[in-house]
This record gives sequence, C-alpha cells and structure tokens, in this order.
Amino acid sequence: MTGPAPTAPTTPRLEVVVGDITAETVDAIVNAANSALQRGGGVDNAIHAAAGSALQPALDQLGGCPTGDCRITPGFNLKARYIIHCVGPIWHGGTGGEDDALAACYTRAIALARDQGVRSIAFPAISTGVYGFPRDRAARIAVAAVRAAHGPGGPDLVRFVCFDDASANAYRTVLDRAGDQPG
Repeated sequence: MTGPAPTAPTTPRLEVVVGDITAETVDAIVNAANSALQRGGGVDNAIHAAAGSALQPALDQLGGCPTGDCRITPGFNLKARYIIHCVGPIWHGGTGGEDDALAACYTRAIALARDQGVRSIAFPAISTGVYGFPRDRAARIAVAAVRAAHGPGGPDLVRFVCFDDASANAYRTVLDRAGDQPG
C-alpha cells in the first residue's frame, strides 16, 4: 500500500544569490524587458546574448508587452527551458502606480510558470537598474508578490539572482525579517 502522492509545498523555497542569471540551472529565468520586447541594456542584454539570435525573432512575433505584464519564450541557448519577459515600471517617485505594476510582474511570472509546469524560477531585481526603482522597496514588493501568487502547481524554488551585494542584501533583509532562511 502506498501513501498519498506528494504535493507541492504551500510556499516556495526562496533563495538569494549574487550572480549571472543566464548561468542559472532552473526551469525558467525572468528577463527585465522593455515594453517593445527589443534587446536593451543590463540583464536584458545579457539574456539576449546568452540565449542567442533566435530570441529576438521570437519576441518580435509577440508584438510587445505592457508594463506590469509578462510574455514567455523558449530559453533557446540557455540552461533554462523558458524565459519569462516581464516589463517592470519606470520609477516616477512612487505616485504613478509603480508598486502595483512591479507586483503584477511577479504575480504574472508565477502564473506563467505554473501554466508551463515550471518547478524552479530565477528572478532578477526587476526595475531596479536603469528604471530606477528603489531596491529595498522593490525587494519587499517582490517577496510579497511571489508569496501571494504561489499556489498549487507553482514553483518549488524561487531564486532572486542579484547583480551585486547591495541588491542581494535588500532581499536578504526582507527574508530575514520574515524568518526565512535565504540562500
């Protein structure tokens, strides 16, 4: 006689690392994209370079993406099977709905991951680079949105892959306050 089938955890394991998101061995990585879904700078440029020349034509077929939403493509030359392209908000002082738009990126990415059966996902610190979103505020929003969006069939592992220690420390502080054990 066998017991009940294992179920996904009610909350994902959350990890924080400093590194190169393109080198992550996960089912999906998240790209901090622009609304035209055209190759940009920062993490977007690194993902395009690592994924290879097939990525841009795949994005061109999607016709853009509004702020706060995401689109998904294959991972092409990456270790990840999928790239989830999220368009984060540009920071305008916090009075233009930036918090809600950033939370929507994480919520939508988790939903797309769940739809594709993704068990592990890596996020960059969306909007905290050239879009100017304050990193501490972004970390609080990201962690809360991931937790709120997670449900049955969602990823077991969510890794926040930060470009530098300052960004990683913002995520670690949020997780430490909640009693989590960040990686």
